Amino acid sequence: MPLLTLAGICHAFPSRTVLDGATLSIEPGEKIGLVGRNGAGKSTLLRIITRDLQPDEGSMQMARGIRVGHLNQHPEFVPGDTVKQAASRAFDALHAAQAELEQVYEDMATAEGDQLEKLMERQSNLDTRIESLGGYAIEHRVDATLHGLGLEDDRFDQPVETLSGGQKARLGLARLLLESPDLLLLDEPTNHLDIHGRRWLETFLSEEFNGAVIVISHDRWLLDRVVERIVEVEIGRVLEYPGNYQAFITQRHERKLVEQRVHEKQLDRIRAEETFIKKYKAGQRAKQARGREARLERYKRDELSERPIELDVIELNLPIPPRSGDVLVGAEHLRKAFDDHVLFDDVSISIRPGDRIGVIGPNGAGKTTLIRSILGDLEADEGRIRRSPRLSVGWFRQNQDHIDPERTIWEYLQKTMADANPDGQVREQDARNLAGAFLFSGAEQEKTIDLLSGGERARMVLAGLVASPMNLLVLDEPSNHLDIPSAERLERALVNYGDAKEGRGGALVLISHDRALVEATCTTLIVFDGEGNVRLFNGRYSEWAEKDRLRIQELQEEESASRQKVISRQKAEKAKIRKKEDQARAATKRQSAFSKLSMKELEKRIESTESRIREIDELMIQPEVYTDGKKTRELQSERRSLAEDLEPMEFEWSCRADDS
Repeated sequence: MPLLTLAGICHAFPSRTVLDGATLSIEPGEKIGLVGRNGAGKSTLLRIITRDLQPDEGSMQMARGIRVGHLNQHPEFVPGDTVKQAASRAFDALHAAQAELEQVYEDMATAEGDQLEKLMERQSNLDTRIESLGGYAIEHRVDATLHGLGLEDDRFDQPVETLSGGQKARLGLARLLLESPDLLLLDEPTNHLDIHGRRWLETFLSEEFNGAVIVISHDRWLLDRVVERIVEVEIGRVLEYPGNYQAFITQRHERKLVEQRVHEKQLDRIRAEETFIKKYKAGQRAKQARGREARLERYKRDELSERPIELDVIELNLPIPPRSGDVLVGAEHLRKAFDDHVLFDDVSISIRPGDRIGVIGPNGAGKTTLIRSILGDLEADEGRIRRSPRLSVGWFRQNQDHIDPERTIWEYLQKTMADANPDGQVREQDARNLAGAFLFSGAEQEKTIDLLSGGERARMVLAGLVASPMNLLVLDEPSNHLDIPSAERLERALVNYGDAKEGRGGALVLISHDRALVEATCTTLIVFDGEGNVRLFNGRYSEWAEKDRLRIQELQEEESASRQKVISRQKAEKAKIRKKEDQARAATKRQSAFSKLSMKELEKRIESTESRIREIDELMIQPEVYTDGKKTRELQSERRSLAEDLEPMEFEWSCRADDS
């Protein structure tokens, strides 16, 4: 039975319709990726599911009793809570059930008859509920989830009010994941996560979380590894594709080709009809022509499909960067620290024409600081930097306040391209072609910059950078505000950026948590571990990720083996202790038995035991005995037993002798 069914959902805002007859069914445990252009209606669909928005038309059926969890972009916390307390509030229902169970136990101590029966039934129900809510082993789940999302132990006691916006977003995500709802709705969950956090989240969603998931994300790497169905929102429609994101790309392209062929055939029919109507509208067949004209208008209105939205990228003729020599930037033994916190130490890097360098690592590790130091925007504490006199840098930063807000998109691109062009001349059509290649339609190109969203502004600036003849392109988190189609356009432009022939190639330095973008464009990695260590890796991200996975697996196996050794040693020590304790208890038991004897009886018993031991020793040297294995074993066993009895008897005798 489906968890949720949407049928015929329609919703419009004053300026446009975002959903037009959307239908969707979600099964238990299903992992769904929700994709589409920014503004297509993805978040609107989630708000309808959470009942934060009432659709204009359509219905929604939800299975009884299911819990829906929605990632709020601005989570709220109880004032005064620490990070650990705020995350643990995911288990408030569990804590309440445990408190009620304690009260039930107290009441049972004095209850009788029917009241006791009712309390016992309540106890059973509470036990079942506590088990379903996670039981008593929740402490490690809270810690593991916080660690996975980049909130380490030193943050656990920090008040939530002192967290940054990104830290609050991660804490809100941690609390939501710990709540384990039946249906989890995630809207851009990776926005504030570094690569480690993204890897942890995709592992959690794909391997540990048993509920259903609908995720809106521009992280194509995560979509490929988590989801099993893609739902696309396009011009008000909801279209479904089985498989992950890569499967969706292939299927969508095939569907677009079919739609294009159908559309072209329809246009051929329309052109043929229009030719007939134009030819005979004023002649003897005018009546027939008018009839066909009326039918043609109905056909256009009711049957003509829309021209498909293309996935193909307009080919860009990007300029060849200026000649720069063998080395653009050379840095040796760089070090940078703030107070006692070392970001990097003894780092040496050479950037050459044609290099494609990705910079990855945790948030706050020093990635941007290193690049700023290399480019001279920030002075390193130690080290030497050499820059080519022909170096020209195109730098995408997070802050774009220097841009004239009154220019239109195409005007900005034309000026940017002209400023970077040696002859200073760029045609308006070239600027418009570039804008179109980065998904700005004809009408959108006339928008002034002050009206652009963060994603549109980032897309515009990136378009200007990749189309400028710079020999070093530095991009710092360029895809943060981009939807998937925009990120794919950027990716293809970067793949085509520069030409490494004859020392005229453009080099790329990309700081990014977008693993798909890094994988497609970078062949060398600068890897920060967040503890002041930086290393170079020659290869693509997927190769590094596999090596890192094996490294972590090896460390875990070593830790496991070490733990097993400790456990085995502890078991052996405990076994020795238990043996000594058993021997002591046995000796004490025997001693306590002899303490009941009188002194005379005790002396007689000692003498008898010693006498029998001597007899056994004499028997053991006789040939007829020591050649008889069975007899020998019997005598040895008897002697051991007598010796064990003799020790506590002598101890008892000595204690009495001392007392007298």
